[in-house]
Amino acid sequence: MSAALLAVNPTSGSSLLAAFGALAVLVATFTEAGIPVVGFFVPGDTLLFPAGVFCAAGTGGGPRLTLWQVLLCAAVGSIVGTQFSYYLGRSGRQAALDRRGNAWVKAMVTRGEELLSRYGTRKAIIIGRFVPMVRTVLGLVAGMLQVPVRTFTLWQVVGGLAWTQSLVLTGYWLGATVPGIDNYLLPLVGLVVLVSLIPVLLQRRRP
Repeated sequence: MSAALLAVNPTSGSSLLAAFGALAVLVATFTEAGIPVVGFFVPGDTLLFPAGVFCAAGTGGGPRLTLWQVLLCAAVGSIVGTQFSYYLGRSGRQAALDRRGNAWVKAMVTRGEELLSRYGTRKAIIIGRFVPMVRTVLGLVAGMLQVPVRTFTLWQVVGGLAWTQSLVLTGYWLGATVPGIDNYLLPLVGLVVLVSLIPVLLQRRRP
Protein backbone atom coordinates (compact mmCIF):
# COMPACT_ATOMS: atom_id res chain seq x y z
CA MET A 1 0.00 0.00 0.00
CA SER A 2 1.41 3.40 -0.99
CA ALA A 3 2.26 6.13 1.51
CA ALA A 4 -0.33 8.40 -0.15
CA LEU A 5 -3.14 5.95 0.58
CA LEU A 6 -1.94 5.41 4.12
CA ALA A 7 -2.11 9.15 4.65
CA VAL A 8 -5.80 9.35 3.65
CA ASN A 9 -8.11 10.54 6.42
CA PRO A 10 -11.45 8.70 5.95
CA THR A 11 -13.33 11.36 7.93
CA SER A 12 -11.99 14.24 5.79
CA GLY A 13 -13.84 15.05 2.58
CA SER A 14 -10.89 16.88 1.05
CA SER A 15 -8.52 14.00 1.85
CA LEU A 16 -10.84 11.44 0.26
CA LEU A 17 -11.36 13.59 -2.83
CA ALA A 18 -7.63 14.08 -3.28
CA ALA A 19 -7.00 10.33 -3.08
CA PHE A 20 -9.95 8.86 -4.96
CA GLY A 21 -11.69 11.64 -6.88
CA ALA A 22 -15.35 11.16 -7.83
CA LEU A 23 -15.23 7.53 -6.65
CA ALA A 24 -14.90 8.87 -3.09
CA VAL A 25 -18.20 10.70 -3.57
CA LEU A 26 -19.95 7.51 -4.68
CA VAL A 27 -18.62 5.37 -1.83
CA ALA A 28 -19.02 8.00 0.89
CA THR A 29 -22.59 8.95 0.01
CA PHE A 30 -23.60 5.29 -0.18
CA THR A 31 -21.96 4.52 3.16
CA GLU A 32 -23.41 7.54 4.93
CA ALA A 33 -26.95 6.75 3.79
CA GLY A 34 -26.82 2.96 3.60
CA ILE A 35 -24.77 1.62 6.50
CA PRO A 36 -26.07 2.67 9.94
CA VAL A 37 -23.49 3.34 12.68
CA VAL A 38 -20.58 3.46 10.19
CA GLY A 39 -22.40 6.14 8.20
CA PHE A 40 -22.34 8.55 11.14
CA PHE A 41 -18.58 8.94 10.76
CA VAL A 42 -18.49 9.36 6.96
CA PRO A 43 -18.36 12.90 5.54
CA GLY A 44 -21.49 13.91 3.66
CA ASP A 45 -21.99 17.68 3.54
CA THR A 46 -18.27 18.10 4.17
CA LEU A 47 -17.45 16.10 1.05
CA LEU A 48 -20.06 17.26 -1.47
CA PHE A 49 -19.47 20.97 -1.01
CA PRO A 50 -15.66 20.78 -1.49
CA ALA A 51 -16.20 18.44 -4.44
CA GLY A 52 -18.23 21.15 -6.16
CA VAL A 53 -15.51 23.72 -5.43
CA PHE A 54 -12.81 21.47 -6.87
CA CYS A 55 -14.90 20.92 -10.01
CA ALA A 56 -14.83 24.63 -10.79
CA ALA A 57 -12.24 25.99 -13.17
CA GLY A 58 -9.37 27.86 -11.62
CA THR A 59 -9.24 26.09 -8.24
CA GLY A 60 -5.61 25.10 -8.16
CA GLY A 61 -5.43 24.28 -4.46
CA GLY A 62 -7.04 20.84 -4.67
CA PRO A 63 -7.87 17.89 -6.92
CA ARG A 64 -9.48 18.66 -10.26
CA LEU A 65 -12.80 16.86 -10.60
CA THR A 66 -15.35 16.67 -13.40
CA LEU A 67 -18.72 18.18 -12.48
CA TRP A 68 -20.98 15.67 -14.21
CA GLN A 69 -19.12 12.74 -12.65
CA VAL A 70 -19.42 14.21 -9.15
CA LEU A 71 -23.12 15.00 -9.62
CA LEU A 72 -23.81 11.49 -10.90
CA CYS A 73 -21.79 9.74 -8.21
CA ALA A 74 -23.38 11.82 -5.45
CA ALA A 75 -26.91 11.10 -6.67
CA VAL A 76 -26.37 7.38 -7.25
CA GLY A 77 -24.50 6.79 -3.98
CA SER A 78 -27.02 8.63 -1.82
CA ILE A 79 -30.14 7.23 -3.49
CA VAL A 80 -28.94 3.62 -3.67
CA GLY A 81 -27.55 3.77 -0.13
CA THR A 82 -30.81 5.07 1.31
CA GLN A 83 -32.84 2.46 -0.55
CA PHE A 84 -30.51 -0.28 0.69
CA SER A 85 -30.92 0.94 4.28
CA TYR A 86 -34.68 1.03 3.81
CA TYR A 87 -34.81 -2.62 2.80
CA LEU A 88 -32.61 -3.55 5.76
CA GLY A 89 -35.11 -1.90 8.07
CA ARG A 90 -38.10 -3.34 6.25
CA SER A 91 -36.80 -6.88 6.55
CA GLY A 92 -36.17 -6.38 10.27
CA ARG A 93 -32.38 -6.51 10.03
CA GLN A 94 -31.58 -4.03 12.79
CA ALA A 95 -29.26 -6.44 14.60
CA ALA A 96 -26.33 -4.07 14.09
CA LEU A 97 -28.05 -1.40 16.16
CA ASP A 98 -29.12 -3.88 18.82
CA ARG A 99 -25.66 -5.41 19.16
CA ARG A 100 -23.96 -2.06 19.47
CA GLY A 101 -26.28 -0.91 22.23
CA ASN A 102 -25.25 2.65 21.37
CA ALA A 103 -27.59 5.07 23.16
CA TRP A 104 -26.63 7.91 20.80
CA VAL A 105 -27.50 5.84 17.72
CA LYS A 106 -30.80 4.79 19.24
CA ALA A 107 -31.54 8.44 20.01
CA MET A 108 -31.03 9.26 16.35
CA VAL A 109 -33.45 6.50 15.38
CA THR A 110 -35.97 8.05 17.75
CA ARG A 111 -35.38 11.43 16.09
CA GLY A 112 -36.11 9.86 12.73
CA GLU A 113 -39.38 8.47 14.05
CA GLU A 114 -40.30 11.87 15.45
CA LEU A 115 -39.54 13.49 12.11
CA LEU A 116 -41.86 11.09 10.28
CA SER A 117 -44.57 11.61 12.88
CA ARG A 118 -44.30 15.42 13.01
CA TYR A 119 -44.11 16.29 9.32
CA GLY A 120 -45.77 13.36 7.61
CA THR A 121 -44.04 10.82 5.42
CA ARG A 122 -43.37 12.77 2.24
CA LYS A 123 -42.15 16.00 3.81
CA ALA A 124 -40.13 14.16 6.45
CA ILE A 125 -38.28 12.08 3.87
CA ILE A 126 -37.22 15.20 1.97
CA ILE A 127 -36.37 17.25 5.08
CA GLY A 128 -34.48 14.33 6.59
CA ARG A 129 -32.07 14.32 3.67
CA PHE A 130 -30.72 17.69 4.75
CA VAL A 131 -30.28 16.80 8.44
CA PRO A 132 -26.98 15.17 9.47
CA MET A 133 -27.34 11.95 11.50
CA VAL A 134 -31.05 11.76 10.68
CA ARG A 135 -30.02 11.28 7.04
CA THR A 136 -28.06 8.19 8.03
CA VAL A 137 -30.96 6.41 9.77
CA LEU A 138 -33.81 7.75 7.63
CA GLY A 139 -34.03 4.74 5.32
CA LEU A 140 -33.66 2.25 8.15
CA VAL A 141 -36.38 3.88 10.25
CA ALA A 142 -38.76 4.24 7.30
CA GLY A 143 -38.30 0.54 6.53
CA MET A 144 -38.85 -0.45 10.16
CA LEU A 145 -42.05 1.63 10.21
CA GLN A 146 -43.21 -0.09 7.01
CA VAL A 147 -43.51 3.09 4.94
CA PRO A 148 -44.87 1.93 1.56
CA VAL A 149 -42.11 1.10 -0.92
CA ARG A 150 -43.44 3.30 -3.70
CA THR A 151 -43.95 6.31 -1.45
CA PHE A 152 -40.54 6.03 0.16
CA THR A 153 -38.71 5.41 -3.11
CA LEU A 154 -40.28 8.36 -4.91
CA TRP A 155 -39.65 10.90 -2.16
CA GLN A 156 -36.22 9.69 -1.15
CA VAL A 157 -35.14 10.07 -4.79
CA VAL A 158 -36.54 13.61 -4.84
CA GLY A 159 -34.85 14.43 -1.55
CA GLY A 160 -31.59 12.76 -2.51
CA LEU A 161 -31.35 14.70 -5.75
CA ALA A 162 -32.24 17.97 -4.02
CA TRP A 163 -29.60 17.48 -1.32
CA THR A 164 -26.69 16.19 -3.38
CA GLN A 165 -27.11 18.39 -6.43
CA SER A 166 -27.70 21.60 -4.46
CA LEU A 167 -24.57 21.13 -2.34
CA VAL A 168 -22.32 20.23 -5.25
CA LEU A 169 -23.65 23.03 -7.45
CA THR A 170 -23.36 25.59 -4.65
CA GLY A 171 -19.72 24.63 -4.21
CA TYR A 172 -19.19 24.75 -7.96
CA TRP A 173 -20.77 28.19 -8.24
CA LEU A 174 -18.63 29.59 -5.45
CA GLY A 175 -15.51 27.94 -6.87
CA ALA A 176 -16.15 29.49 -10.26
CA THR A 177 -17.00 32.97 -9.03
CA VAL A 178 -14.79 33.56 -5.98
CA PRO A 179 -11.04 33.52 -6.73
CA GLY A 180 -8.98 31.47 -4.30
CA ILE A 181 -12.00 30.15 -2.44
CA ASP A 182 -10.27 26.78 -2.02
CA ASN A 183 -8.03 28.52 0.53
CA TYR A 184 -11.08 29.04 2.75
CA LEU A 185 -12.63 25.59 2.49
CA LEU A 186 -12.32 24.75 6.18
CA PRO A 187 -14.41 27.67 7.52
CA LEU A 188 -16.87 27.30 4.63
CA VAL A 189 -17.35 23.60 5.35
CA GLY A 190 -17.84 24.50 9.01
CA LEU A 191 -20.55 26.95 7.98
CA VAL A 192 -22.26 24.31 5.84
CA VAL A 193 -22.28 21.89 8.78
CA LEU A 194 -23.63 24.59 11.11
CA VAL A 195 -26.46 25.47 8.75
CA SER A 196 -27.33 21.79 8.28
CA LEU A 197 -27.61 21.37 12.06
CA ILE A 198 -30.22 24.12 12.41
CA PRO A 199 -33.18 21.72 11.83
CA VAL A 200 -31.83 19.44 14.58
CA LEU A 201 -31.51 22.35 17.03
CA LEU A 202 -34.99 23.63 16.21
CA GLN A 203 -36.41 20.14 16.64
CA ARG A 204 -34.86 19.88 20.12
CA ARG A 205 -36.45 23.18 21.20
CA ARG A 206 -39.94 22.01 20.30
CA PRO A 207 -42.06 20.20 22.91
